[in-house]
Amino acid sequence: MLNVEQARFNMIEQQIRPCDVFEGRILDLLKHVRREHFVPNGMREMAFADMEIPLGYGASMWQPKLEARALQELHLNRSDQVLEVGTGSGYLTALLSTLAGRVTSVEIVPQLSAAARQNLAALHRDNIMLEIGDASHGWAGGAGYDAIVLTGSTPVLPEEFQNSLNVGGRLFAIVGDAPVMQARLITRVAPDTFETVNIMETCVAPLQHAQQPKRFVF
Repeated sequence: MLNVEQARFNMIEQQIRPCDVFEGRILDLLKHVRREHFVPNGMREMAFADMEIPLGYGASMWQPKLEARALQELHLNRSDQVLEVGTGSGYLTALLSTLAGRVTSVEIVPQLSAAARQNLAALHRDNIMLEIGDASHGWAGGAGYDAIVLTGSTPVLPEEFQNSLNVGGRLFAIVGDAPVMQARLITRVAPDTFETVNIMETCVAPLQHAQQPKRFVF
C-alpha cells in the first residue's frame, strides 16, 4: 500500500527541489494541498510519480515538478487576478487559488470541468470561477490579468494572451511541438514591451484547437 506522506516527501525532495524550486511557500503548499485527491480513481498509486497522469479526453495532469516550477516563476500574490486555460483535474487551480486573489479557470471539456468542480468542492474556495469554453486562442471573458497559465501546449502562442496581461503581468506557456517544447515565462514590462525567458524543456499534451503555424503552399 502507498505510504502517502512518504511519497509526498519523496516527490518534493527527489523531483521538485532538483528542478530548482526552493521557494518555501511553494514547497509548503505542495505538502498541504492533497494531490492524491485530484488524481482519477485507479491512478492514485501514481499521484506522486514523475509523470503526466492521463485524465481522458486528451488531457493530462502535469508532472509535479512542472506544476511547482510554474508556480514559482509566476510569483503570485493575494491581489493577483489569474486566468488558467485548461482546468483539467482542478489540482493546479487549487494551488493557484491558494496564492492568488482570484482564479478564472476555463475548460473546453464539460466532463472534466464537472469533475474538477467536484474535486475542488472540499476546499470551500470562494475565489475560483470555473468556466466551460474554448480559450485556446484567448478568453473573451475579460482582460487585465496579472497572471495567465496555459496547461496545454501550443505550437504557436496567440498574441491574445500576452495582450490580456496587465503591465507587470506574467504568462506561463509551453510552446512548440513534441518531442521537445519550451516552457516560457513572458512578462509585460511596459504597455508595448514584453520580455520572454525560456524556463525549461518539457513536453505536455496540446490544448484542443491550439493555434498552428501558417503553412505555405507553393
